[in-house]
Amino acid sequence: MVLDNLGSSLRGSLDKLRGKSRLSEEDVAEIVKEIQRSLIQADVDIALVQELSSSIEERALNEEPPGGTSARDHVLRIVYEELVALVGESTDLPLESQTILLAGLQGSGKTTTAAKMAWWFSKKGLRPAVIQTDTFRPGAYDQAKQMCERAEVDFYGDPDEEDPVEIARKGLEETADADIRIVDTSGRSGLNETLIEELKSIEELVAPDRNLLVLDAAIGQGAKDQAKAFGDAVGIDGVVITKLDGTAKGGGALAAVDQTDSTIAFLGTGEEVADIERFEPNGFISRLLGMGDLKQLAERVERAMSEQEAEDEDWDPEDMMKGEFTLKDMRRQMDAMNKMGPLSQVLDMIPGLGGGLMDQLPDDAMDVTQERMQSFKVIMDSMSEEELENPRSIGKTRIERISRGSGKPEETVRELLEQHKMMSRMMKQFQGMGDSDMQRMMKQMQQQGGGGGGMGGMGGGGGPFG
Repeated sequence: MVLDNLGSSLRGSLDKLRGKSRLSEEDVAEIVKEIQRSLIQADVDIALVQELSSSIEERALNEEPPGGTSARDHVLRIVYEELVALVGESTDLPLESQTILLAGLQGSGKTTTAAKMAWWFSKKGLRPAVIQTDTFRPGAYDQAKQMCERAEVDFYGDPDEEDPVEIARKGLEETADADIRIVDTSGRSGLNETLIEELKSIEELVAPDRNLLVLDAAIGQGAKDQAKAFGDAVGIDGVVITKLDGTAKGGGALAAVDQTDSTIAFLGTGEEVADIERFEPNGFISRLLGMGDLKQLAERVERAMSEQEAEDEDWDPEDMMKGEFTLKDMRRQMDAMNKMGPLSQVLDMIPGLGGGLMDQLPDDAMDVTQERMQSFKVIMDSMSEEELENPRSIGKTRIERISRGSGKPEETVRELLEQHKMMSRMMKQFQGMGDSDMQRMMKQMQQQGGGGGGMGGMGGGGGPFG
């Protein structure tokens, strides 16, 4: 999950209001103090914390909650709206031909981000190319080339050329057919005149449509000064925040965006090329507060299913909704789930399953779950075609044989068969659902994600309250 500590801390603060229908001044003062503590621990600038908490306190005391709304849900809505206002809008990145320049300090993740962004644009039907101009860092060329190969996107670089501006010039010529050109530049351990002059020269030659600053989430409040310095040098149109999958607090990087009149373009959430998200403020804050993000979830599901179908031409997901759900279908679903990213991130997007529930799980729970899925796949590899197509045929003797063949305990084999039965029953329920039933179920999920206070009717417009 992104910004785990901030999200769980805010949710813990709000949970202190459960069961209350009205708020006293003492209640509001206590909850605001808790929110301040959460934000400061996440490395958000003190002045901004004061401004944000003052707005929350004023609204909580003066705004009348909608009828039937609990005190917790009333404050939750206010916190949600204030945080969305803090992070602002998403950087404008139309799906059309453009050139994007990436800037940032060494170690911020620019090279990885270049390949990830190119992969993201390729999934939108555009042809991207990465131009690597970093001649300062040893290994930059090789890393960029390997990442672009994994992303299956075009790449240009020249390990023998020492002039980054010349590399940029040739790169533009060599990638003239690309729709999107992403120019990765050199970084340094700190801002200096050499880096700034090099960046200015490349920017003047490339004439990018957008300049994006890449910030490591761990940078903290130093992000503000860095954003200002790069902005003064070449102008910054948006920010990419990387490494939000780690233990970084991240609040400083988010707050810097507000204080430098920037916007956020992408979030880096892992090390793989697919671990990148287009920043959507409503969904991001909704997830942070434990209310899920159905839009991001739907995008990941669609992408994973598309990739799975491309790899397995015999598989049609709709077949599972019509006939018998086999172990083969289950394995294909597991493969598709793996393509959606870490299970913790996926669950975090589901209203009612992320947030509070995730906070209650042990730290290694997701690792255990991933390990269990891998064990299931090993077990299925030891089954015959008949057993995969007809799990009911697997009795005691076959369980013993499958256990020996896979090297997994018989109990784990039985767990797999029980899991299949449960999923099979679920599929049968879906088979009988019409569109109205599905819509009703999704609405219930959204309401549950808000903590059970009738959140679905609390407001309008694009967020979890609409």
